[in-house]
Amino acid sequence: MLRCTRLPSLTAIDQNMGLRGMDAYTQSNQELWDEWAAIHEHSSFYNLDGFKAGRCSLNSIELDALGEVTGKSLLHLQCHFGMDTLSWARRGARVTGADFSETAIARARSLSHELNIPAAFVVSEIQDLPHVLSGTFDIVFTSYGVLSWLPDLSRWGQVVAHFLRPGGTFFVVEFHPFASVFDDAIAELRVRYPYFAQPNPLAFPVTGSYADRNASVSTSIEYCWPFSLSDVVNALLSAGLRIEALHEYPYSCFAQMPLLMSQNDAREWRLREHADAVPLMFSIKATKA
Repeated sequence: MLRCTRLPSLTAIDQNMGLRGMDAYTQSNQELWDEWAAIHEHSSFYNLDGFKAGRCSLNSIELDALGEVTGKSLLHLQCHFGMDTLSWARRGARVTGADFSETAIARARSLSHELNIPAAFVVSEIQDLPHVLSGTFDIVFTSYGVLSWLPDLSRWGQVVAHFLRPGGTFFVVEFHPFASVFDDAIAELRVRYPYFAQPNPLAFPVTGSYADRNASVSTSIEYCWPFSLSDVVNALLSAGLRIEALHEYPYSCFAQMPLLMSQNDAREWRLREHADAVPLMFSIKATKA
């Protein structure tokens, strides 16, 4: 998954929407991700042909953090159509991917079968996953644009802890919430969005997808929930996990603010000005005692 595509014209959310509960937001987002999954497998952004030819879709941050995974069981939360999940399988892990998009999971299963890479995939919202999937895992993993789609990080932390075996490792690498406060449609660092959690999600008009701006989609609005770094840390601590490492990075794997960023030879997206002043991503490694 990736972050909300924060577009120039922020739409004020209909306050009546909140009365219908979070299920209405989630259903809308699910429909959007069903559409996106069908688009993304054909996009140059994901380069599925390269993956089929053997390209690893994982980045050095998660590869270095988790190290050797051969023989370990790994649960990938919000796995989209499975490229990262299957990349872990190629490195020897016994993998299970979970996502709330039926379309994405259908494509993940098809890709697993086509490439003869053993993997299990399940359709579920994060909060309901303990009712759908059994067992515990050596590793629980999630990455890049996943948390802003979740209305309840406390419940997310509980689900992570539920599936992590004693002594197991959880790892998340994510776009930094501080970087998400800036207006990404102008060529200067100007605060536009809230950093701290809000009672209702932010609503953004949909134009294509982050992988293909020209793609045609019928879902008109995406809903995202702001979160702070402390929200993430406290969700994991409250669930009984022990934080082993927290890192922040002045670069990103994605052009979060395209008018302000350039990609270097290492394929890192950095701000052209104030290059080391703003955290753009963070990672957390935690264990279950």
